[in-house]
Amino acid sequence: METKQSGPIGRPRGFDADEALERAMLVFWEHGYEGASLANLTDAMGISTTSMYAAFGNKAELFRKALERYTEGPGAYLAQALEEPTALGVATTILTGTVRTTTRPAAPQGCLGVQSALTASDSGRGVRDLLAAWRNNGCSRIRERFQRAVDDGDLSPDTNPGLLARYVATLAFGIAVQAASGVGRDELQGMADAALRNWPLS
Repeated sequence: METKQSGPIGRPRGFDADEALERAMLVFWEHGYEGASLANLTDAMGISTTSMYAAFGNKAELFRKALERYTEGPGAYLAQALEEPTALGVATTILTGTVRTTTRPAAPQGCLGVQSALTASDSGRGVRDLLAAWRNNGCSRIRERFQRAVDDGDLSPDTNPGLLARYVATLAFGIAVQAASGVGRDELQGMADAALRNWPLS
């Protein structure tokens, strides 16, 4: 007796979705959200526009997934930094990670999130909002970690964790912009080191 299929049999995609997303991430990283055309994306991903929409949704949804991949991959230094035992260690790891990630020889220069935020117009409002939330989330995580450092006595009780977190985040984003402009790794690391020499003492 024949058994009925419970649903339609899906056609195999014929491409590696993980690899395609990696390539899309690199295109967005290099060109920003608006600078990355559908032709750029599909050429890099090795798929048709139809396949891209079927697998990833529209361009904005593809960008959201690429940003998640960036956060968990090249941008994973933030999560690692928050595990450092001291607030200075947190800040040092964030800035060093930013310098390293934004100046990698085999990758686009700068930061995917910053590059895309600098060029997003009104038509990309959803992406602008996504990037604002992404930046604010990162800053909030740093603020919470610095608040813990105040509570633990690692930072002075009169330290403003929110202001300090914004300072570190602003330095990191500034490093990313400078890297995208062609400033070299050694110079950027020197700038980060100089900024941390004035780190608040407990």
